Amino acid sequence: MDKIITCPKSGGDLCYETQITPEITNWMSLSCGYWTNSLMTKESEFYSEQMEALPELYKDLAWEDEKTGLTWLPQTINEPKQGMIFANGTNAQEWKWAAVKAIPVTEEEKHKYPIPKQPGKFYEYRMDMTTLKHFDERDFIDALSYIGLLPE
Repeated sequence: MDKIITCPKSGGDLCYETQITPEITNWMSLSCGYWTNSLMTKESEFYSEQMEALPELYKDLAWEDEKTGLTWLPQTINEPKQGMIFANGTNAQEWKWAAVKAIPVTEEEKHKYPIPKQPGKFYEYRMDMTTLKHFDERDFIDALSYIGLLPE
């Protein structure tokens, strides 16, 4: 069951709380673009796995909710037919959301976009970096609209 709560990080009113199992709850904020779940405590193996795999910028942007002990991280949205949104910058003080739109791969260029471990198969869409647009942290929802995941 989903419900909308106030985002603990930004105070925004568009944070989705989703009960996945009796033990696991996910939170995804459209107000600031951060996410967490009930496994994201510094003592958990899941947390350690996430931190090991994340780029340095995401680690620097991690925010711990003192009330719950949960760590919130920037989201990366990758919708192959629509676009991608990710945190982009040099450090935690100088970053923005980056959004790029997906475009169809032409027949002439498909050889440049093979699907790994699937010989003879190619991606149908690619991210068009010429459409790169930056958004402030509290404008995450505008980035979602820009790539077509929400209406303008």
